Amino acid sequence: MLVCASCGHANSEGAKFCEECGFSFGAAPAGAREQRKTVTVLFCDLAGSTALGETLDPERLRTLLAGYFERMKAIVERHGGSVEKFIGDAVMAVFGVPVVHEDDALRALRAAVEMREALPELGLQARIGVMTGEVVSGTAERLATGDAVNVAARLEQAAGPGEVLIGAPTLALAGAAAEVEAVEPLVLKGKTEPVPAYRLLGVQEAPERRHEAPFVGRERELALLREAWERAQAERRCELLTLVGDAGVGKSRLAAEALASIEATVVRGRCLPYGEGITYWPVVEVLKQLELLPSEEAAAVAIRSLLGETEAATSADEIAWAFRKTLEQAAAERPLVVVFDDIQWGEQTFLDLVEHIALLSSGAAILLLCIARLELTDRRSSWPVTLRLDPLPDDDVDELIPERIPVNLRAKIARAAGGNPLFVEEMLAMAGEAAGEVVVPPTLQALLAARLDQLETAERSVLERGAIEGEVFHRGAVQTLSPGETQVTPRLAALVRKELIRPDRAQLVGEDGFRFRHLLIRDAAYDALPKGTRAELHERFAAWLQEHGVELVELDEILGYHLERACRYRTELGVPLDADLAEGARRRLTTAGRRAYLRHDHGAAVSMLERATALAPSDEIDLVVELTLLDALFYGGKGGEALERAGSLAERAAAAGDDVSELCGRIKEGLFRTSLEPEGAAEQLDALIEHAVPVFEAATSDLALYTAYAALGLVENMRGQIDAALAAFEQAAINARQAGLSEQLLWWRCGMRLHGTTSVAELLVWLDERSDHGTLSADLRVAEAMGLAMLGRFDEGRAILAETRAELADRGARIWLAVSLGHDALDVELMAGDAAAAVEFGEEGCRLFDELGEQSFLSTAAGKLGRALYAVDRLDEADAWAGRAAELGASDDALTQMLWRQVRAKVLARRGEHAEAERLAREAVAIGESTDMLDPQGDAHADLAEVLLRTGSADEATAALQQAVERYERKGNRVSTQRAQTRLAELQAAAPR
Repeated sequence: MLVCASCGHANSEGAKFCEECGFSFGAAPAGAREQRKTVTVLFCDLAGSTALGETLDPERLRTLLAGYFERMKAIVERHGGSVEKFIGDAVMAVFGVPVVHEDDALRALRAAVEMREALPELGLQARIGVMTGEVVSGTAERLATGDAVNVAARLEQAAGPGEVLIGAPTLALAGAAAEVEAVEPLVLKGKTEPVPAYRLLGVQEAPERRHEAPFVGRERELALLREAWERAQAERRCELLTLVGDAGVGKSRLAAEALASIEATVVRGRCLPYGEGITYWPVVEVLKQLELLPSEEAAAVAIRSLLGETEAATSADEIAWAFRKTLEQAAAERPLVVVFDDIQWGEQTFLDLVEHIALLSSGAAILLLCIARLELTDRRSSWPVTLRLDPLPDDDVDELIPERIPVNLRAKIARAAGGNPLFVEEMLAMAGEAAGEVVVPPTLQALLAARLDQLETAERSVLERGAIEGEVFHRGAVQTLSPGETQVTPRLAALVRKELIRPDRAQLVGEDGFRFRHLLIRDAAYDALPKGTRAELHERFAAWLQEHGVELVELDEILGYHLERACRYRTELGVPLDADLAEGARRRLTTAGRRAYLRHDHGAAVSMLERATALAPSDEIDLVVELTLLDALFYGGKGGEALERAGSLAERAAAAGDDVSELCGRIKEGLFRTSLEPEGAAEQLDALIEHAVPVFEAATSDLALYTAYAALGLVENMRGQIDAALAAFEQAAINARQAGLSEQLLWWRCGMRLHGTTSVAELLVWLDERSDHGTLSADLRVAEAMGLAMLGRFDEGRAILAETRAELADRGARIWLAVSLGHDALDVELMAGDAAAAVEFGEEGCRLFDELGEQSFLSTAAGKLGRALYAVDRLDEADAWAGRAAELGASDDALTQMLWRQVRAKVLARRGEHAEAERLAREAVAIGESTDMLDPQGDAHADLAEVLLRTGSADEATAALQQAVERYERKGNRVSTQRAQTRLAELQAAAPR
């Protein structure tokens, strides 16, 4: 049985063609190299062929079909396509095999129109379908294998007689050159969704690209162009200037900008990439624009012959001489600029003509401006290149990207474009659909694929092996991935010369480093590799890197990526997964993901840990990965997803009879509820932990005990039992170490020392003991900043907080960033006496919490923002935020319950509602006294004193302030102590003797 690689149909043994779609099972051409590439497939099938068979003599029918096949084949090949086979009376052609052209889709449409128009001459009609898509070419079965082949055949079957139907990908590549009208999406056999299709009406010349982006930079190049023009005028001669650069780098735009300020007659001709009679095509275009015949009769005869006005025979030398005379005559009347574009496609005869004009013209100012891609120097190494246009520098690229584009997307577009203005412009056009990601338009993909298809096979192979490593790669890796290649270094040098790569600083000792000129070239080279080849090369590269990259900090991340790629491609191809390979990838990704989580790089942690879980056997629960992933999701701002995944973990574990993992999942689920749905959640979580700990102890699972005690610490923290929370976190850290995990819960262990009964001096000593050569991790620097602020060292504290906020923002740790703004920075500014700055930080922090859907941190931040707003006399807003804190905060959230009462009490006291104000203030003090939060206790007593003073109870206010001073002194908060003592002294001085 033969299974068709295109449509999957099972065919009888020995079949030459697929019984379902007609694909042949013949051999690929000799020397074919298997590749993935985007091609355009054309199917043409005669309409009414059965009726022809009934009405025509068999010999007459054979002659007719032979003429039909010969005519169709000639049309396809004239447009650069390849006829794969004839099936019955159908023709299948592929544009892009063996060589990809950037305009393959347009070539296919031109061929389709010409085929449609040629058929009536033969007394025939046909249906035609055209589709573009990724295929595998050079296989043992056929020129092209892939879904695009199948869809093209289905489009042909859906077309009416004389009709051409094309797919959306083809139209996207052909652009405005294709005249179409939409048809209803087609329900095609084998496709799950209706396929968008268009009726092709005609094909026009591809319009020139409009320059909508601003022109930036290129001052030196503009000056050189203008100098050449000035020389041509001053010396009254022909000046040849050739502008060479990569496609899209801005050659035509530079020429247009330079010519805009030149007083001259400007004529243009463009070389075509293919077709009949193209040798003198650009010359004819120029002649038609000049509308001038040379005065010398012999020259005029040659020009008329070239224009097809006479049948007189003429030679290449005569044409070159006559064209030169024509230009000299035009330039004698007015200075002349002749622009020849895309001369890399020019025939040798045409290039000879250009050099003839440049060398022999005299007596008139002529600027001969030739524009070419880099391939020109490969075709004609002796050609005089005047100006090589390099990619734009970073600052100029930044000017091309509008301010409306988000910062992260701007950076991605700039990096991918590699200084190429066209690439920037095309990706900006897609930015609205990108959702924060760079989308490479199919036109650019075709452009890059066509360029790579022009490389020699050995050079391309070296480039592809470099692409396996990435944008930056090393010579040793390429050599390892090309064991039979003895000329790796010369091949790399050739690729540097062709400006596809450039030397770069090596990341490995003893190696030569290289970088792709821009990321899109790397992606194009990589995408052309078959997945099976990619899998093998990724695995081999990982083995090489494991030996040579031991000093890389990111070794786990890099090895995990390459091993995972090998696993994924094998899975996509239906190859059984190698257990050792998958385990190696999972181990590396897990290590890297946990490290990213500990440095608060939650986005990276989620990515790596999710990929690690995908590699685990379906019946296995890797609890370390699962639990870390849950925390990374939650603290990365995806609380709802974390809650859902925790519940899923518990359910999967319950189904597998894994009590420990199930309880861990339930604890995490309960923990996330304390933040997202706080009321009553802490009490339920406490009961769950009490039930779970004996189970974990019986199972001797330190990982599970770590999970339980960490959750208990958070419950106690919410209740204001800070010292009990600290004890729970310290026990959790012990269990983590015994479970083989690195330093855990530093932020919480530090935070409990900051907010509990530990003095500031003891806190700073504890921090100093954990510094690495005087440097603290981001987890600990926040507490250091708060401690320094309590000592009055505000500028130091502010600098530390600003630095950590920048790190958190860069890593995408949005919850911790919100905490830093709405809690820490606000507190520091209030202590420093800058209430306006405190309000700004608090508002930004609350906005972030709102975006994240987080309630627990937000409720406390709302109360703190209310305090700051009260301090700047925005009483109504302060009261509103106090109300929001009361609404959001759980009844057992001690700090939130204190804060909203304190703010509202002071607002009510200012409004004269003294009784209610005093009641709320005393409630806040009572709640604080049930906790061991010294600083908040001191604040509650100080606020009570302010309320009592407004009611005239000076003695009670004095007593309250004395209580505040006692709490602040125990904490070691010098700033708050001095402030309270100053106020106390004022009261005592004002009291009657």
